[in-house]
Amino acid sequence: MSTTVKTRTRRPAGRWRTVDLVTAAVLGVAFGVVFWGWHFAYSALDPLFALFPPVAGLVSGVWLLPAVVGALVVRRPGAALLAEMVAASVEALLGTRWSASVLVSGGIQGLGVEIAVALFLWRRWSLGVAVLGGVLAASLESVYEWFAYWSAWGFDWKLVYLGLFAVSGALIAGLGGWAVVRALARAGALSAFAAGHEHRARG
Repeated sequence: MSTTVKTRTRRPAGRWRTVDLVTAAVLGVAFGVVFWGWHFAYSALDPLFALFPPVAGLVSGVWLLPAVVGALVVRRPGAALLAEMVAASVEALLGTRWSASVLVSGGIQGLGVEIAVALFLWRRWSLGVAVLGGVLAASLESVYEWFAYWSAWGFDWKLVYLGLFAVSGALIAGLGGWAVVRALARAGALSAFAAGHEHRARG
């Protein structure tokens, strides 16, 4: 008989363990390498973006993945921010078209996910929270980019970009990040974390 497991803990996450810090950092490094590779794929889409620049928001959710995955795995205040900042730092070191400004974006994106999990006092780790984190991170980053990169756009284009980025944040970062965590749990890589325990309980 299967058992239904709710992704909720009875009290907020406590102090960080060494394994939490190491895991958040490792996730950040891994995603930083992914970012570096994704930079080339993103650049290859420039001709498409030239037709209607705000459409770039549809694929920008990739940049939010470390924050969502870090939060869902580690489940500690600051985990999303740490994972995202490490990923941004690795991306900057490897080289990117946006140079060191990716560190600002990393902080903003991590903050968006931190707000989402804080709204539930670090007690709920459902798909809905992951999607909310992706949407908030995308929205905050969009507003930053209005001024940092897209100041010449009209307000209508800026709103379209925000909307498309939010959709990408929900699907790629939220749903995608949730799927990544579930896959890691199935592979047995999260045995030291609540996500891994929940997967074993479902089985």
